[in-house]
Amino acid sequence: MAQPNNPTADDLKKDTTATGSQGKNDLRDSSSKGGSDTRNAADKMSGGSSADNLKDRGADMAQNARDTAQEYVERAREAGSEYAGRARAEAERLYQQGQQRASDLTHYAGDRYDEVSEMVRRNPAQALGIAAGVGFLVGLILARR
Repeated sequence: MAQPNNPTADDLKKDTTATGSQGKNDLRDSSSKGGSDTRNAADKMSGGSSADNLKDRGADMAQNARDTAQEYVERAREAGSEYAGRARAEAERLYQQGQQRASDLTHYAGDRYDEVSEMVRRNPAQALGIAAGVGFLVGLILARR
């Protein structure tokens, strides 16, 4: 029987960590590229206009980094929301399963109680003897401690 695709908490943690690492690497790569582009531009240019160009280029790179970071934040929120939904669904399923098992156990215990009650009504002397024997054995066990 095939298992449904239910990721564990460790799987979810690994996915989130991988997304964060990817974002970190992308930001590092773009800042390294931007830094080298800025140095190359500064080497090629000279005078007052180069400072303005470098300033504009730096502002563009900073905005690009902010946009990239915002994109990764949104992706992380979406992934977190998806994983939270899955966790809620799994918790609900487990709760329902626990309720069903508790109901089954209650029904089983009620049936066994009815059987024992009926047996005691049919054979009261035997039930009294069994109860006395069990009480005696419990007393011996507790006395040895």
